Amino acid sequence: MNLEEFDAFLPQNGYEENAAILTHYLMMNNGKKKTMKKKVLVNEYGFEEGKLKQAEKFYNELDFPFQPQDNPNFTFIDLFAGIGGFRLAMQAHGGKCVFSSEWDKAAKQTYFNNYGEVPFGDITKPEIKAQIPDNFDVLCAGFPCQPFSNIGLRKGIEDTRGTLFYHIAEILKEKRPKAVFLENVRGLISNDEGRTLKVILQTITGMGYVCNISQETIENGPIANLKKDATKLVFNPKDFGIPQNRPRIYIVLWRADLNLEKFDYPKPTHEKTRVGQILERGNLEKYTISDKLWEGFERRKKRNEEKGNGFSYSVFNADSSYTSALLRRYYKDGHEILISQKEKKPRKLTPREAANLQGFPRNFKLPLSTSSAYQQFGNSVAVPLVDKVAEQIVNQILSK
Repeated sequence: MNLEEFDAFLPQNGYEENAAILTHYLMMNNGKKKTMKKKVLVNEYGFEEGKLKQAEKFYNELDFPFQPQDNPNFTFIDLFAGIGGFRLAMQAHGGKCVFSSEWDKAAKQTYFNNYGEVPFGDITKPEIKAQIPDNFDVLCAGFPCQPFSNIGLRKGIEDTRGTLFYHIAEILKEKRPKAVFLENVRGLISNDEGRTLKVILQTITGMGYVCNISQETIENGPIANLKKDATKLVFNPKDFGIPQNRPRIYIVLWRADLNLEKFDYPKPTHEKTRVGQILERGNLEKYTISDKLWEGFERRKKRNEEKGNGFSYSVFNADSSYTSALLRRYYKDGHEILISQKEKKPRKLTPREAANLQGFPRNFKLPLSTSSAYQQFGNSVAVPLVDKVAEQIVNQILSK
C-alpha cells in the first residue's frame, strides 16, 4: 500500500514524523502486550482518539510478512535502517525492534510494506532521538563512513562531532544497551589512514564497552596494529554460502560489566556457491543491455585500458562461483554485475535477483520501482551473514 493512505488518520499539523509515530504505535500494540499508550499520541502529538481506532482497524487488515513476536527474547533499535536487513536477522533470533530510523523516502515505503512500521527520519534531530526508548538490548547500525576533521584531539565523543557516527555515540552514552552491532565497508579500516576507526573504537570503549581488539591497542598501540587486528573483523558473504564477493567489517561491542572476554564470530562455512542459485527463469528480455549501452561499455573499457586504469564491466554466468559486490549505483547501468545470455548481449539482474543476492527472503516485498530496488538492495547488508553474527550476539552476549 502507499503510505499516503495513512494521511486520513494523521493530525493535520504538517509534522513529517506523524506516520512514523502512528505506525510505531500500531506495530507495538499489534499483539497481546500493549507497550505504547494512546493518550500519549492524543495529548502530546494531536491525534484524534476516534481516528486512532479507525487506523488500528485499517492497520490490522493489512499484510506485513515480517511482524515481530509478542514475547521477544530481547529488544533492539535499527539505525540507518535502509530496508531492514539488520531487522530481519535480529527478529529471526527472537528480537523485537522498538525504534527504527531511515531518511530515504523510498526505503521507508519498502520498510513499511514488510514490517508494518515507518522509520523515523533524521537521527541527527533531538526530537527524533527523543523517540528512542530508554531500555533496549542492542543498537544496530550500518552507518555511513565519514572521516573526522579534528582527529587526535582526544576529547572522546567530542572528536566525532559533525559526523553521523556522533549521533550513534550520543545514543550509546545515554541509553547504554548491552551490545552494539555495526557494519561498514572494509575501507573503514584504512579511512584517513586508520584514524577514523581508531576514534570510533576509542569513543565507544571509552563509554565502558569492549570488543575483540584490546583496549591497549585501541588507546596506545600503533595504528598499524589496530588495522591488522581490524582485518579479523572483516567477513565476506561468499564464504557463507552467498554468491557475492562483498567484504564488510562487522564490529560487535558489549558492555564491560557483562564480563565477556572475547566474542566468537561465526566461522565461514566455505560451502560451494553458484550464481545460478540466485537467478530467475523466464522471459527477462527487458533487462538485456542495449546495443548502444554495450558499445559505450566497450569504448570506456578500451579507453581506460589504454590509460591503465578504471572502468570495466563484469559478466557472470550461472556456473560462476560468485559476483562482484552489488552497490547502490547499480541502477545507473549495471556494469558491475552482468549476466551472460546465449546469443544475446548480457543482461542486468532483475530486482528479485538483487534481493536474492543479498539473501532477502522470497516473501520480501520488493519496491515497485526497478531503480529504487537496485538502490535499496545495493545499499543493504547481506542478510544471511548478518544473521550468523546476530545469532552469536544472542548466544554469547544477551544470555549474560
